[in-house]
Amino acid sequence: MKTFPMFLQMAGRRVVIIGGGEQAAQKARLILKTDALVEVWAPKLDPELSNLAGEGRVAHKTNPITPTSFSGTALTFIATGCPGIDMALHALAKEGGATVNVVDQPQLCDAITPSIVDRDPVVVAIGTEGTAPVLARQIKTKLEETLEPRLGDLAALAGRLRNAASARLGPRARRDLWRWVFNDNPRQLFTSGAEREAAKLIKSAIETGEFGAVQGGSVSLVGAGPGAKDLITLRGVQRLQEADVIYYDRLLDPEILELARRDAERVYVGKAPGCHSWPQEKITQTLVAAAKRGHRVVRLKCGDPGVFGRSTEETDALKANGIPFEIVPGVTAACAAAASIGESLTDRGNIDTLVLTTGHRREGYTVPNPIKDIRPGTCVALYMAVGAAPQIVDRLETEHPGVTFDVQVVAKAQRKGEIVFNCALKHLAKTLTAHDINGEAMLFVRWPHKRRQTVVGRKQQFANA
Repeated sequence: MKTFPMFLQMAGRRVVIIGGGEQAAQKARLILKTDALVEVWAPKLDPELSNLAGEGRVAHKTNPITPTSFSGTALTFIATGCPGIDMALHALAKEGGATVNVVDQPQLCDAITPSIVDRDPVVVAIGTEGTAPVLARQIKTKLEETLEPRLGDLAALAGRLRNAASARLGPRARRDLWRWVFNDNPRQLFTSGAEREAAKLIKSAIETGEFGAVQGGSVSLVGAGPGAKDLITLRGVQRLQEADVIYYDRLLDPEILELARRDAERVYVGKAPGCHSWPQEKITQTLVAAAKRGHRVVRLKCGDPGVFGRSTEETDALKANGIPFEIVPGVTAACAAAASIGESLTDRGNIDTLVLTTGHRREGYTVPNPIKDIRPGTCVALYMAVGAAPQIVDRLETEHPGVTFDVQVVAKAQRKGEIVFNCALKHLAKTLTAHDINGEAMLFVRWPHKRRQTVVGRKQQFANA
């Protein structure tokens, strides 16, 4: 980011607007939404600004402008409409130590005015660093449609009741309370116009501690997808934002954790091929123990928890201990890799059988049975099979001489540094070595009913064909 978004305290602070025309009026409309003390400096004001001055909502200043005019200001807007004059005034403002926004001159701006969705005290600011104001307005329109008009009033009510909730409820109960307020009946009542009923319901919940919150701990096994932050599901994001503690694997995009609640405990369990920092048994025991302490736990796994994610060992332990759990699906590596190639995993009349299998088992790298028994019309998607590539090649060439298999490799699918290529079966092992691929890769072996020309996707790199 070239700019850092933040909210400034404005109550009782000076904001200076230089200019008396429409540009200045636009800034005045914006700042008058706050509790700032607004001064408009100009020899003459347009009718809108003149009326605001007559009503006492802004102070009209006609003094000569010097650097001291800007001392002690929270913000200064320069909006005379003349680029040359604006540039000269910018120099004076900076000499006076002001934080400055010069209209339509982003190179002179210390602060950039965002598009704002106002549900006071809920405020959403959208910025594009001055590059695409039309896009910012489009996003604003979407959010205006999404956030109900009275949402700010509900937030304000919650703010007034926070002290009462803190006095009667513990930290976990308070989180459950506010989750219920903004996800359940109170918000629905507020949206429908029944503000009094909603307020009574919330106050009663604070008094009694009864509001439909889940008692005790629970575990969510969440699929993070192939690693890219934007490929986790909305439900997965919601669970991260609700979690008290998150146990996560070797995440391929650390930004995924930015989606979590800020004060959630995060524990790296470091599962990487061939070098598990935590044994699976320890991870399972830890999940159970955390849930028994009443925590809402997220076990964040790469890909999909149910596809070579060892989730059965964890769910069996949770069932045995009577701990509520759920599985939140994720985009599995085979689907992510196929998307990178730009091809479907199946093809009507050509590939009618899809097999997901692995080349790495407890005993080490091996040729999986689906490769041994491959038939026409089959696509075999191989997880964790790079180490077994030489054996796979030997088996296919021995069992099916003369067959031309389609072989594709995708390493680090949907992530920075992604590598995608096709190669002839006989060149698979040496091509993996040439690309320094030794772990995070999907191998696809296809035996189609009929041959067809492969369309090269925009990311593909071709090795020896």
